[in-house]
Amino acid sequence: MTELTSAGDARKARPVAEALAEWALALVPSHEDLALADRALLDTVAVGVTARRHHILRVGASLAEVGRWAAACHVIDFDDLHMPSTAHISTVCIPVALATGGGSAAYLAGAGVMARVGTALGWRHYSSGWHATTTSGALGAAVTAAVALGLDADQTARAIALAVPAAGGVQRAFGTDAKALQIGLAAEAGIRAAEFAQAGASADISAVDAWLRLVGGDLDLLDLDGPAVPGGLAIKIYPACYALQRPISAVRSALDLAGAPLDPATVRRVRVRTPAASVQPLIHHRPQDGLQGKFSLEYAVATAILDDRQGFEAFSDEAVRRPEAQRLVGLVETTLVDQGDSLLSGRVELELHTAGGLIHASLEHPPGSPQRPPTEDELGQKVALCLAGSGVNRSDISWAGGGELLRRTLTGP
Repeated sequence: MTELTSAGDARKARPVAEALAEWALALVPSHEDLALADRALLDTVAVGVTARRHHILRVGASLAEVGRWAAACHVIDFDDLHMPSTAHISTVCIPVALATGGGSAAYLAGAGVMARVGTALGWRHYSSGWHATTTSGALGAAVTAAVALGLDADQTARAIALAVPAAGGVQRAFGTDAKALQIGLAAEAGIRAAEFAQAGASADISAVDAWLRLVGGDLDLLDLDGPAVPGGLAIKIYPACYALQRPISAVRSALDLAGAPLDPATVRRVRVRTPAASVQPLIHHRPQDGLQGKFSLEYAVATAILDDRQGFEAFSDEAVRRPEAQRLVGLVETTLVDQGDSLLSGRVELELHTAGGLIHASLEHPPGSPQRPPTEDELGQKVALCLAGSGVNRSDISWAGGGELLRRTLTGP
C-alpha cells in the first residue's frame, strides 16, 4: 500500500495497481494528448515498417504477433523515448493498442501508466542496469490491453499485478537481438495478463507495491496529475540510442558552423566532456557491428565526422568496421562529470583536435527532444526515410488500419 497524489492534491492510501487502474479508466484525453498519440502512431509504425526485412522477425518468429510487432518497432532503435522514465513507451503500447483494437484511448492509458511507473522506478533503477522499457513496459502493455478489452477497474488492477512476473530485462542486452526481443516479450505479456484478468484469474494487487520496492522504485514519485504522458515524448532524428542524439548533433552543428569541410584524416584527438548519466546505456566502446555502434559514444563521434548524414547506412556493420571509423573511435577520450540523472543532464562538450586547429562543439538539447520538438519537416523526412521502398504511404498509417498494415508488412524476411 502506498499514498498516491491525485488531482486536487488529495492523498489516499491504496494499492498502486488500484490507483493506476482507476486513473486509466477515468482518463479523458485532451487535444494535446490526442496529438501526441497520433504522432506516436505515425512515428512508431513507420519505424516498424523499416524493419520488415530485419532478421529479428525470423529469430522472433515464436513470439505472438504483437510481440513481433513490438520487437520490429524497436530493433533499429529509431522509436520515441519518455525522458523522465528513460523508457521507450510507444514501441510497447502502440503495437498492443493496434493488436487489440484499442485505438488512441487505450494507447494513452497504457502509455500514461508506463510513464508513471517508469518515473517511479527512476534513475536509480535504470542506472543499476535494468531495462526500464521492459520493466515498466509489461505493466503499461497490460493497461493498454485492459482498456481495449473493456475491463473494469478491479480487472485492470489485477491485470497490472499479473504483468509483474514479466517485468524484467537488463541493459546488458543492448547491442544484441535480446534488447528488441525483451520489448516483444513485454508487449506479449501485457496482453496475456489482461486476458488472464478478464478470465477471472485472482491476484494480490499489492504485489505491485512490493515489486516496485524490490526493484528500487520510489513510491512517493507516483503522481496521477498532469497530461496523459507527463513530460511528453522525445522523437529520434538518428536511428540509434537516444544517448547518441546529442553528441551527433553537437558535432554536426559545429562542422556546419566551421564552413569548410573537415578532412577526417586530419583529426588527431577527440575530447568529450559529458555528464555520467548521459552515457549510461553506451556500453560498447570499441563496437564491431552496427548494433553495437548504436550504443557507442565513440562511434557516434566517428560517424558525425565521417558521414554527411546519420541514416541507416551509417549504422550498418560495414560502416562501423571502416578502418577510418575504427581509427576515430580509438581517438575519443571521455571525461565524465557528475551532473544530473538523465540522458539529457547538463550538456555535452567536445573538442576536435585537427592538424589545422581546434573545433569546439557544445549542445544541451538535441533536435527532437521535448525542449526542441521535431518540426513537421523533420518528422516528415524521418517518416519518408522509414517508408522508402516499402509500398506504404504516410496516409496509410491510422488507428483503424495500423494493425492490418503491420500484419501485412511484417511477414518476416
